[in-house]
Amino acid sequence: MDAQPVSRSYLDFEGLGQLKGQARTDSKGALRQTAQQFEALFLQMTMKSMRESVMKSDLIESNTADQFESMFDKEVSVQLSKRNSMGLADMLVKSLEARQASTPPATADVLKARDTSDQPSMALNPVQLGLPLQAAKKIMNDLPRPNGAMLLTAPKKSINGGTP
Repeated sequence: MDAQPVSRSYLDFEGLGQLKGQARTDSKGALRQTAQQFEALFLQMTMKSMRESVMKSDLIESNTADQFESMFDKEVSVQLSKRNSMGLADMLVKSLEARQASTPPATADVLKARDTSDQPSMALNPVQLGLPLQAAKKIMNDLPRPNGAMLLTAPKKSINGGTP
């Protein structure tokens, strides 16, 4: 008998709760079971798509038959994933274990490792000074005015383009 509790289906909520609890203590075993459940879900959706692609006769079509086919597909997919027939779960486990090995430590661990108590703190939002007065006047003068109105302080221009 297996030492690991095996969830009967990916829809078994009690089994998923046990799997979540197991993930805290035995992450590799939980990863394997989760990958198997994902493979079962993938197989079940594939079988459902294959069944939908086949034309059905109106004589034998019913909601009850569809429900039993769905239940059958679900059970077959769970059993196939337990037998490791496709290898999708193996690839997921291998990929996720490699990712976990290369993952940097959690932020909380990094912050604990740093000792910043003797360093002065830095403001997150430094105070920004406004624009210099000359730059603000230039921007205001360049803005279009409604009805062709001009500012009273606008520099006068001669017809030739020079200053008067």
